[in-house]
Amino acid sequence: MKTSKLHVAASVLFFLLVLTATAPSYAQLQTPSASPAAFVSQTVGFTKISIDYSSPGVKGRKIFGELLPYGVPWRAGANLPTTIEFSTAVNIAGTDIAPGRYSVFITPQQNGAWTVHLNSKGNAIYAYTTNGKVDAAALGKDDVVAIKVNPEKTSSIQERLNYSISAENNKVAKVTVAWENVKLSFPVDTQIDQKLEEFKNSFK
Repeated sequence: MKTSKLHVAASVLFFLLVLTATAPSYAQLQTPSASPAAFVSQTVGFTKISIDYSSPGVKGRKIFGELLPYGVPWRAGANLPTTIEFSTAVNIAGTDIAPGRYSVFITPQQNGAWTVHLNSKGNAIYAYTTNGKVDAAALGKDDVVAIKVNPEKTSSIQERLNYSISAENNKVAKVTVAWENVKLSFPVDTQIDQKLEEFKNSFK
């Protein structure tokens, strides 16, 4: 009888030790993010282009025009700022852009072209709004470029926000963002010919 009680006590003690050892692991386990972090990168010519973002889901909602009102700049993702980074100088829509990291915003429109903003403040989230309303004084203030893009309607629903970068001809990249039933693309000229010419001239 005494031996049986000792066995029971030993089993309980062992269980408590195991529970104590594993408790910190359970305490550190976090619920997965509703908008998981995502990253895409592509080298085009001499330039590495990287996009860091969080990927929200549609979840049966009407996104553009309801969840995201028309005419209001949106941070082009969720959670932390959506950013695009260029390792060398590039040209977008006729504007020369220095290497570095920029925040990405998109202003959807009910009709006509949408605007993709690259903002010089790489950590911006609400660069164009104050208390949920568009701040006219801030709109465009820190943009290095604002690109007018005609949205394409997709035949199927893109459940999660997705960015992609295509190397195309290895000179001009195509950056594409797709979510719900909308897709936007814009070119990034990595200026291969200019950089090669500058390299040649450096030896003259």
